[in-house]
Amino acid sequence: MPFFDIFSKKKTKEKESLRIVVDNREKNSLVISELMNLGFEIEYKQLPVADYLIRDIAVERKTINDLKSSIINKRIISQLLELKQYKQNILIVEGVLEEDMYRGILHENAFRGFLISICLDYGVQMIFTQDAKDTAKYLAVLAKRKGKKEPSIRASKIFRTEEERVQFILEGFPNIGPVSAKKLIKKFGSLKTIMNASGDELEVILGKRAKEFRELIDKMIEIK
Repeated sequence: MPFFDIFSKKKTKEKESLRIVVDNREKNSLVISELMNLGFEIEYKQLPVADYLIRDIAVERKTINDLKSSIINKRIISQLLELKQYKQNILIVEGVLEEDMYRGILHENAFRGFLISICLDYGVQMIFTQDAKDTAKYLAVLAKRKGKKEPSIRASKIFRTEEERVQFILEGFPNIGPVSAKKLIKKFGSLKTIMNASGDELEVILGKRAKEFRELIDKMIEIK
């Protein structure tokens, strides 16, 4: 009589639900070690948007001081717009016990006003956490909720310049990272010139990767 493992499917689903995609820049965060202590599998990626992806939910994490600094230099505005590319999004503000929310580089009423703007004008949900451990617990609860399957990481940065747009396109090619993309832009100047460059010209920057890059471009031209 054949033996059927009736529990294997359930275990697989449970394992999948314990995976969280984390941006590379969060590697040194205490949140990561707390998540691992809670039994989560961490998958690091270079995320163009958000710090954590839990299925189809994008989560940006900021300490209170980080948030104030990003308000002053206005970087938070583009980050909120980028976050909204995901239908479900959350901004976690960490450190309500470790820092005085209303003291420091930003006037307290200006800070309150921007917190209201985040909710009403940008439509981004906010969660305030005590510390890294508390943040990890919120992420754990979120990860265990029933929801959609795999996270999408095709969201992109909001491009301020044409160079950033070209860099994003180039990074879509296999084995072309930000360093190589910037070198190509610096040498050739435009996407059209890069696409028309010979294998020998590309090899100066890409080395052995130039052949694969050139072949992919040629295939794209054939399809067109």
